[in-house]
Amino acid sequence: MDALEALQGLIRREWPVRLLSPLIGKYNPFHPAFRQNPYPAYARLRETAPVYKSPVLQSVVLSRYRDVAVLLQDDRFGVDRTKSTIAQRLGMFEALEPELRDAVTKSLLMTDAPDHTRLRRLVSRAFTPRVIQGLHDRIAEIVAELLDDMARQSEPDLIRDLADPLPLLVIAEMLGVPVEDRVQLKAWSNAAAGILDPLQAEGGMRPIENAFHELKAHLDRVFADRRARPREDLLSALVAVEEQGDVLAEAELVSLSLLILVAGNETTTNLIGNGVLALLHHPDERRKLQDDPSIARSAIEELLRYDSPIQVTDRVALEDLELRGRRVKRGDVVGVLLGSANRDPERFDHPDRLDLCRDDNPHLAFGHGVHFCLGAQLARLEGQIAITGLLERFPDLDGERHPTAWKRSLVLRGLTSLRLRLGGREAAPKAHVG
Repeated sequence: MDALEALQGLIRREWPVRLLSPLIGKYNPFHPAFRQNPYPAYARLRETAPVYKSPVLQSVVLSRYRDVAVLLQDDRFGVDRTKSTIAQRLGMFEALEPELRDAVTKSLLMTDAPDHTRLRRLVSRAFTPRVIQGLHDRIAEIVAELLDDMARQSEPDLIRDLADPLPLLVIAEMLGVPVEDRVQLKAWSNAAAGILDPLQAEGGMRPIENAFHELKAHLDRVFADRRARPREDLLSALVAVEEQGDVLAEAELVSLSLLILVAGNETTTNLIGNGVLALLHHPDERRKLQDDPSIARSAIEELLRYDSPIQVTDRVALEDLELRGRRVKRGDVVGVLLGSANRDPERFDHPDRLDLCRDDNPHLAFGHGVHFCLGAQLARLEGQIAITGLLERFPDLDGERHPTAWKRSLVLRGLTSLRLRLGGREAAPKAHVG
């Protein structure tokens, strides 16, 4: 891990930002100002360098909507990062402990067809629209309970009290994890989330590896229990899943469970946090949603577009090719800026304006193509119930408009804290939201 640790040291500001910035050039996601507001930098990229070669990331970066959307459906690119030149040169995956390497490389986020097609087919039945909509009432109950707890806080915090616990509670129930295990599960999930962005993982890879082994040991016990005593939960379904004679291998079971825990938590937490912050900055749009909850579906789509929970993903070139005149070699990594694509004026009218009733909104917050986020519908439903429930319960809600507590991540955009003022008027809690 020597080369990776050296690169981490560079990125983690062991060099002063003023010295590092000239090396990074036009796209500097490590600068504190970028974390606060990346969108002016995205606009400059789209205008001056839409196909940009990042000297530090050693990858081409795409920032315009049409380029991002086309590449995400281009079968000349894959998601198996073990095939990338930089990963091979740094020994990124070979340096991982074998069990963690298997879990990472067998993930849906890291497999191409035909393995991806098989895995997605086997697990997609757990995320059908009917299954997700069937969770509505239980999600509403959890939100109501969390809002009750928030009302008792002297200094309520949106992330701590609602956005962070909600997705974990929902996913834990789906997986069938006992109530007494959920606090520990959250700690493991938070630590393991570093695998989504290893270059900026706090403390390097060791906390990630430790969390993974603890989580895997727990999952192994749960898998054994579900095989002996199946229940009506997602883990039982994954253990028992079989279609056309195919089954999930043990490493695939672990990998899928880890992905559901980590990716599901992060996306929904960031959607709620970024969404509420956007509404605090746009009181007219907020009032529009409060006055007419029927626009909740389009509102969530617009909040996803406006400040996307996942800002960037990447693909690996499977052959030598050209992107808008720039040469890309086999094994090169191409970064695609989802957050920038979602603010592209060539695709969206007035993209920097929040419009909760925007009707032409094919945003890329959940990706595009065969790797479109499997849990998108669940994240949408949780976000819709949480945000409308919060505004309904606390009509005079206010909070900090310029928080500084942003996650240290290239991939994710989300707050670690957002202090709220609930206001003097509190509506009576309802048993169900929506």
